[in-house]
This record gives sequence, structure tokens and C-alpha cells, in this order.
Amino acid sequence: MFRRTRLLSALALLAVVAGCGSNAAADGGAKLALDADLPTTVPDGTKIVVGDPATEVALKLSGQLDKVSKFVQFANLSGGPQTTEAFRARALDVGSVAEIPPIHATWTGLKVKIVASKFRQDPLNHPIYQLGVAPGVEVKKLEDLRGKKIAFSPGQAQGALVLKVLKKVGLTKEDVKLVELPSTGDVYSNALSAKQVDVAPIGGVQVKRYLTKYGKDGASTIPHGIRDDAGHLYVAQESLEDAGKAAAIRAYVAAWGVAQDWIDKHPKEWIAGYYVKDQGLTEADGQWLVDNAGHPDISADWSDAIERQQETVDLLSKETGNKEIEAKDLYDLRFQTVAADAIKGGAK
Repeated sequence: MFRRTRLLSALALLAVVAGCGSNAAADGGAKLALDADLPTTVPDGTKIVVGDPATEVALKLSGQLDKVSKFVQFANLSGGPQTTEAFRARALDVGSVAEIPPIHATWTGLKVKIVASKFRQDPLNHPIYQLGVAPGVEVKKLEDLRGKKIAFSPGQAQGALVLKVLKKVGLTKEDVKLVELPSTGDVYSNALSAKQVDVAPIGGVQVKRYLTKYGKDGASTIPHGIRDDAGHLYVAQESLEDAGKAAAIRAYVAAWGVAQDWIDKHPKEWIAGYYVKDQGLTEADGQWLVDNAGHPDISADWSDAIERQQETVDLLSKETGNKEIEAKDLYDLRFQTVAADAIKGGAK
């Protein structure tokens, strides 16, 4: 309850600071059809609220922030639950998330569109998550998951990953015990160390820290062998129906693409400026994260991404009872080349 109250308070404050009353996503700009060409000029006075803290830091470090600061206000919000609530509160225009939030938002009646996508080159060798195994639990291969207590977060990437892993080895939800837990912060690592669950997908520096802290007690991780590398910018559809905001979102997507490329090409600056100074990690943790992330893949063709997204939709629909949706309808294809063109220097 405390966390939700704190989030709602933050959203209320954000709405006031943004100077948009209760409506950040529709401020009376010229109406734009969803199949109309994207405008390329951002009108004076246009403002969009963006929940993408990492890119904000990348833009500052790379000297690119001035390109968007006139029309972008950053909010310290990220992840599916926070961004979806912010969309509903009409306090946010753009959010940065993994694969599942746009699907989950659509199932809850919220109209959103994906406007940028980032993946990892060689994704199976550079996964975001590994399956953490609690001390004393014998899980050496995926088939050993049968009968185990597994942390599960519906509506988030970690939850979908669990379902994909079970499907991969021919198991169902009935073959394991899914324990619903939020996947924020250290929740999964703590649940593993306390043996509240036997297995949980943990990602990023949590993998390194979990093994360092509990490896001596028998904690371990195993690879899952499934692509888990999707990262998206998604937006409230009504923001795209505002011509000024649509132009601002297009400009932001271009800046986002350049920022991802800068991060890849300046790992030392990124480690020092983001992981150490902004996130409070050690330089060693930052280097571990950079090494394990590999290089980004930002394509001008979303066909493969949409096909993989459809497979995820089909699986989740079957497992959750939600209606089937067309993955291609989640994407605004007008943005398909924007980030890639910006990286090549072709965006204006």
C-alpha cells in the first residue's frame, strides 16, 4: 500500500510540475490521424513527458540533451507498472519498458503504441536474465524445474520468461508452483536467499551480487536459452493523435537512437557517468554489466520483432485467458526507421 501511495503521489506531483494539469497526453494540439505522415517540426510550446531515466543520463553525458530539452521533460519513472499507471493518470507520454508492458496495457484497455525497439546482438550469449536457484536447491537443467516454487510476476518480462521456459521443456503451470511476487529491486534475490522460492529470474547486476553473496551457501544460476533482450519505447496513443506531440516523439526517438549508439561506443564514460555516479554501483559492477550486455541491435525493419512479439502474445493469451491480439497493431510503423536513420545520420 505504501509503495502504491508513494507512486500516486509522485504522479500527482509530476502532473503539476509538467504544467499540464491532469492531462499530459492531450493538450489541445492539432489532431493527427494515426496513419498520417509524421510531422517533422516540433511547434513552439510543445511538451512531452518521458519516463526514460537512463537515456536522460546518456543524452547529458554525450552532450545531446540540448536537442530535446526544449520540448522534453523527463520523469523518474520506468518499468511497466509505473509507466502504465502514469499513462492512465495522463501524466506521461513516453515510457521505456521491456516486451510485456505494451501487451499487458492493451489487455487492460489502455491504447498504446511501440515507437522504438532495441535488442542485443548475439542475444543468447548476452541474456538479460538468468534463472537464480536458491541455496540447497538442486536445479542443474531446465527440466529440473518440475515441482519447484518459481517466482512469477504477471504483466512483466520476468513472468513471461517463466512461461516461455516452461513451454520450452514441455512443462505447464500445473507442473510447478508459481509464487506471485513483484520483480522490483532485490525482491527476487531476497526471496531466493530466504528460500521463499526455489527459482527466480534475476537480471543485470543482481546476478553478480546474488552469486557473490550466496554462492558460498550453494546458490547458483542456470541459463534459460531464450531470447529476453527486447527493449521498447511505448507511448500513449492519444499523444500520437496530437500533431505537435507526435513530432516531439519522433524527435525524441531519433535522439534515443543516437544515445544508445553513444553508450555502446563510450563504455568507460557510461560506466563512470551512469553506473557509478547515477546508480551508485562500483566500477567493477558497471564493467560487468557492459560486458554482459554486448552490443545493441537497432534495426530499421521490425518484421522479426513483431513475429517474436506475436509468439509471446499467443503464449500469454493461452496461459492467462486474455483475448488474442495482433502484435503488429502494437507498433506504430511510421517510427520503424527513425532511430536507425538517426544513428546513420539520416534523421533530420
